[in-house]
Order: sequence, then C-alpha cells, then structure tokens
Amino acid sequence: MDAYERHGRALLRKAERLLLSREDARDVVQGLFLDLLEDPTTPHDLPFLYRAVTHRCLTLLRDEKNRGRLLGEHDATLRGQARCARIALDDRVLGLDALARLVVELDEIEGEILVAHFFDDMTQEEIAEQIGLSRKTVGKKLEEVKARARSLVANGEEVSRG
Repeated sequence: MDAYERHGRALLRKAERLLLSREDARDVVQGLFLDLLEDPTTPHDLPFLYRAVTHRCLTLLRDEKNRGRLLGEHDATLRGQARCARIALDDRVLGLDALARLVVELDEIEGEILVAHFFDDMTQEEIAEQIGLSRKTVGKKLEEVKARARSLVANGEEVSRG
C-alpha cells in the first residue's frame, strides 16, 4: 500500500510517542492500515491518518486493562525520567498516569485537541483546520482541557513542578 510506505514511519513515531511502547504503536498502525485495506473508499491523506492514529491511541489509553499494563511497563516515566511522556501544563508537568486519567474524562474532540496541542505542538489555528472547527472553539475547548487537568492536579494526582 502506497500510503503505508509514505506515511507509516511518521504514524508509528506518533503512536509510539503517545503510547510509549513500540509494540503497541505497531499494533495501532497495522490495525489502521488493515482497516484501510478493507474499505478502499477511506481517505489516505496524512491529516486523516494522523487523526485516525490519535483516536486509536486514545482509545487504547482509555481502556482500563491496557492503561494498567502500559503504566506498569513504564514506571520510569511516572517517576519523571522520560521527558517525552510528560506534557507541560502551565507551571506543572503531567506524567503518563495523570495524562491517561485525563484522557478517560475527555470526549473524542477534546482528546484530539489535547494530543494535537501538547504532543504535536500544533497551534490553535492548525488544530482548527485539521479538526474542522473554528479557532475560537478550539481555544475554548483547550481551556476546558486545561481546567480538567488542573482539577486532576488539585485532587492529588502525581505531578512535578516544571
């Protein structure tokens, strides 16, 4: 499949960055391309594929059984030794555990905005274009995501000062 050869490595890097597991990232990307083979009418452009991988990774993190396994495998991340697994939120840094708990509380669009902004370093304008919302709506949803994250922090989630 041409799309796999063109975009497979980028999608794998994105999934691995979110899941902190090469094996899980491979499963997510391979599953996506298997689904694309079954339905040839699905778009194969990079923005669509990025969104699809993001959704699949967030779904994996939302699943309680997988979340426990992922967190157990990456306890160094929870102690703050792996910078790539943490996101800066104002003056605090969320570890993978707090991030996974946050993802469970977010709807699909909010989760996608979280990933696009904090993991992909996209601007609100870029996110709005990718998702198909106005920049103002993306800004409001991003503030809601940050408020939920602050609430997690206030309720005693493990974080460190950034």
